[in-house]
Amino acid sequence: MTRSLPDDFVAMLGQHPQLSGLAEALAGGEPAISVRVNAEKGYAAPPGAAKVAWCDTGVYLDERPRFTFDPALHQGRFYVQEASSMASQQAIREAVRMLGSHEPLRYLDACAAPGGKTLGACAELPADALLVANEYDRRRVAVLTENLTKWGRPGVVVTNADAAAISGLDGFFDIIAADVPCSGEGMMRKEPEAIAQWSPRLIENCAALQRDITENLWEALRPGGFLIYSTCTFNRREDEEVVERLINEFGAEAIPVPALDRPEIERGIGVDFPCYRFLPGRVRGEGLFLALLRKPDGDRPRIKLKKPSKYKTNTAFAPFFDGNFVFSDKSGVISAIPAALAAEIEYIGAKLRVVSEGVEAGTHKGRDLVPSQALALSTALAQGAFPRVDVDAATAIEYLRRNPVALPDSSPKGFVLLTYEGAPLGFVKNIGSRANNLYPAAWRILSQQGSPEKVF
Repeated sequence: MTRSLPDDFVAMLGQHPQLSGLAEALAGGEPAISVRVNAEKGYAAPPGAAKVAWCDTGVYLDERPRFTFDPALHQGRFYVQEASSMASQQAIREAVRMLGSHEPLRYLDACAAPGGKTLGACAELPADALLVANEYDRRRVAVLTENLTKWGRPGVVVTNADAAAISGLDGFFDIIAADVPCSGEGMMRKEPEAIAQWSPRLIENCAALQRDITENLWEALRPGGFLIYSTCTFNRREDEEVVERLINEFGAEAIPVPALDRPEIERGIGVDFPCYRFLPGRVRGEGLFLALLRKPDGDRPRIKLKKPSKYKTNTAFAPFFDGNFVFSDKSGVISAIPAALAAEIEYIGAKLRVVSEGVEAGTHKGRDLVPSQALALSTALAQGAFPRVDVDAATAIEYLRRNPVALPDSSPKGFVLLTYEGAPLGFVKNIGSRANNLYPAAWRILSQQGSPEKVF
């Protein structure tokens, strides 16, 4: 496939020897296909699969399958993610290493939708860390929540706020990741719209927004904390110049990420501080710029929080969870909060608009405790909490379409957890003559055509 790139864009690339050959790669190359597997759910790529060099759980595929028709995708056992964007995981790993132990560590993905980089954070953060995934655009919050719910980590909060509101969490976070809105030059091979919308004016508008976002997020970062700044674009205005401002005006220190010191990954243009450029044609992935920055240490101690007051220590849903949880009740929807994070999550809820917190356990409906899809897919689901029936791929796809499914006559009555390949898929309520499908309507596979297809 040949793409026509804007002349001004090609001329801009030509100003920098480090970007030589990039225009040709963008005009004629094809994007790689890659996925991230969920080791927390025991999923792994088959032996011999081509691994992404900078991500332990990243795998390349030779061709693009119909991902929708593999039940494992809907179980949160893997996620389709562009390979270059997986590199932020290495910056998180380095920041966690340098911070040492904090109880619990507080992490914010400030521009999180659709959630791929947040899933990478799940692999690197300690199990007891607080992970806040924020998205400013309300239209994108639903898909972020869905992807994180499927992944299954319990200590996650999804928020919907702008950077100015986040700045009010003065010095709260240990690590903040900001994959900021940008001109999208790095996506020109994948998204025709990235070519159509490009202009010098767009670059300037994005750079101004990036400066505003990073300035606000800097306020929410504790002294000695880390900011991971990234874009999917190539121009210096949105990349090195934004980082230079944080260094020169805010005292940021650029920190090397040793795992990204690879010959195929370019360094910054016209700067002597460490930062990383992923260029199509040189890496097997799309465009990415990344820098790890440390805020200067200060005299102010890490924020201490009051004992939480709004959570219940026990409900009828408690036996469904493995671990120490407390519970919230919002309009009849019960959510389970890791007890060690209750103070942090209550604090976040007082400052930002919270979309979801912890694990949605379910609702009360008459005498029934109706379990939620989030509970089915959570890694905190207690073994033996519900009777299980394993189904084949065809039945799993019908379930994911929210169609009726038939269970064996020997299946127990009441709420049953369907599994596929031994892993949780979702709930039905078996009333004998039929099994009511409880899969969320908003998540259902819309296509009634297509047979199961296994990615691995």
